[in-house]
Amino acid sequence: MRPSHSRRAQTALSHMAEVDPAVAALALWCAHRDHDDPTCTQGDTILYGPEFEALSVPEQIGLAAHHVLHVALRHSARQTEMASRLGRKFKPLLYNLASDAIVNEALLNGNHALPRPAVRAKELIELLPGLDTVAPDILGDWDTDRLYHALARPRDGDPSETNPAIEDYLLKRRFAPDLTAEGTYESQSDVWSSRVDQALDMGRSGGIGIGVSLARFADLPQSRTPWELRLRRLLLKAASDVPRVSHRRPSSRWIASDAQARQSGTRTPAFEPGMTRDIRRPRLAIALDTSSSVTDRQLDLFASEAVGIQRRTTAELHLLAFDTEVHTHQRFDHADDLTRIDMRRGGGTSFDPVIAKAGQLDPSLLIVLTDLEAPLGPQPGFPVIWAVPSAVTRAPSFGTVLSMQH
Repeated sequence: MRPSHSRRAQTALSHMAEVDPAVAALALWCAHRDHDDPTCTQGDTILYGPEFEALSVPEQIGLAAHHVLHVALRHSARQTEMASRLGRKFKPLLYNLASDAIVNEALLNGNHALPRPAVRAKELIELLPGLDTVAPDILGDWDTDRLYHALARPRDGDPSETNPAIEDYLLKRRFAPDLTAEGTYESQSDVWSSRVDQALDMGRSGGIGIGVSLARFADLPQSRTPWELRLRRLLLKAASDVPRVSHRRPSSRWIASDAQARQSGTRTPAFEPGMTRDIRRPRLAIALDTSSSVTDRQLDLFASEAVGIQRRTTAELHLLAFDTEVHTHQRFDHADDLTRIDMRRGGGTSFDPVIAKAGQLDPSLLIVLTDLEAPLGPQPGFPVIWAVPSAVTRAPSFGTVLSMQH
């Protein structure tokens, strides 16, 4: 039996088109149901709790719009994807906070009424040290994922600790998560991206709501390939068996030419070597910049992906930890070896020693996790991938750059 449409949300949804045509259009793609727990979003379904009826009509419209944007911006799917990437280091409470703050900022810009106290992206960014708090366009420059990473940044190098200012903010706002990874949702981001674009255009035409206020919206659903997947593809390509020249076997063209020469009585052609499968075990070198500018979370994330590739490709994996010199070199035969390494932190960065050390290994590929804040030497005779924590303003003179920014 199909669940019935929400009775509690009828008034809010019926008035939505008058207040915000963009959100009203997106609400048509959401499922609206009543349940006995607090109002929340589960995938593509909005569940309205008993407390929803106690709100004023403007607040009901604002709260319904809040959850419609959770669905339209794919927050359930994105939370699941990020949890899969970060594993036990993922903090769902902070992701929920980030998504709520971005959604509320958009709705308040569109003159919606929200139940108080409401969390805001502007207020959270002002609490974070080292950030530009005078951003002219928060919704154009910040998305949920970026705000989450800023909130979850390890304090004093300890990923288990949260910024006390954020903890205090959560208490003062009496924050309760309203987004779960349960339920069903569309995984195709391009589908929702098209719907949101069309809805915002409708809102601009109507001259009211979020369509008018959002000139740029960074949190729009995007078709993005996670850096870990791009890294995996590059590593698999480098570690795959490739043909190589072999003088032990002639090429097919030489065999045909030789047969023709024998038949016609002409001179035998010069020998032409053929190609054979390279059965040598590929070797991957992973260089970790352990200077203070690279966080522990980034080191752990990169290393775990690299070990996963080693498992799948049976490649020989070497770790080179470095700052101004290579201070750790260890071969990995088992994934558990990674947890037994105690790498020193701090110091500057120099690429010459680590590239020279990698050259001694004759690797199929060198991957360097770094912020690229050091001069590069000459290009080595093997391919290099630079995995950087955030986008670089100036491309290096050689190698492939992978930005780990989410």
